[in-house]
Amino acid sequence: MSITSNTCPTDLLIDFPTDRAAAVFTQFRGCAPLVHCLTNEVVQTFTANVLLALGASPAMVVETAEAAQFSSIADALLINIGTLHAQRAQSMLAAIASAKQNQKPWILDPVAVGGLTYRTEFANHLLSLQPAVIRGNASEILALSGTAPGGRGVDSVDGSLDALPAAQALAQQTGAIVAVTGVTDYVTDGDKTYAVNGGDALMTRVVGTGCALSAVVAAFSVQQPDRLLAVATACRVMSLAGERAVRHSSGPGSFIPAFLDSLYQLSPQDFLRSGDIQ
Repeated sequence: MSITSNTCPTDLLIDFPTDRAAAVFTQFRGCAPLVHCLTNEVVQTFTANVLLALGASPAMVVETAEAAQFSSIADALLINIGTLHAQRAQSMLAAIASAKQNQKPWILDPVAVGGLTYRTEFANHLLSLQPAVIRGNASEILALSGTAPGGRGVDSVDGSLDALPAAQALAQQTGAIVAVTGVTDYVTDGDKTYAVNGGDALMTRVVGTGCALSAVVAAFSVQQPDRLLAVATACRVMSLAGERAVRHSSGPGSFIPAFLDSLYQLSPQDFLRSGDIQ
């Protein structure tokens, strides 16, 4: 798939409403969604702990015979292709079909797409199955749109602003909310785009923060009338917790427990006090 766009990256940016983000967070906490995570085997424990710290419920049901059944029960489905193999792909397809049949949102995290043929072809097939949200780094979004070859494995070699036109075009073509994450996260429906600042570079020195963000995006996609704002709020949840955690960390080893504690301690008032979202 190749997607082109003439959109100027900054033309469609709109102010992030911190008061409405606080309301989204309050609604999320009252929902306590159950998230079915077919995710990267490397990050399953961390992803589960992130969701639990926020008040959501994680489940990793990977057997093909059970995946479809469980997706009908869960509130949202995460498809992360990080450790993709043929059996896992079949479980993913079964879970997606069930989620769609039961009108549950499913989220695509196209990990390392572009550099390897099998996962790239599979990710392109998943696009045709209408994900509610696509969350990836800049190189992944560019590769998924067919405008660049991809990054260095799971690492992005592009900036999030550079990938914004591709994200906007991808959203317009697929109907999905697209979140391209980096130093600044851009969340777009192809028409409106939020820019979410914050976080810390230390978040890139531990495994799984991006994958966990996709699970948080899935959790925030449940029962939210404004999914664009909900996804942007999920991005701010993670960046805000990262900012706080780094103040109590001396390196990657101490960052992870501080990060989980920060997620657990977040309140709606924290969004109103934060001044670095635009």
